[in-house]
Amino acid sequence: MNPSENALAIFEGKIVRKTWYNNEWWFVIEDIVAVLTDSTDPKQYIQKWRKAEDELC
Repeated sequence: MNPSENALAIFEGKIVRKTWYNNEWWFVIEDIVAVLTDSTDPKQYIQKWRKAEDELC
């Protein structure tokens, strides 16, 4: 399989950016969070998640 280096996927009607790296697809976490949470500010959602995770460790 020789996929294009960069591509877009559509999930739940939203665009998810992805790239082919090391023989596997890598997805943009911001796009994944936006799709799965319906967050209007996925960057802030990720920052809060990371902070909560750091507090648990």
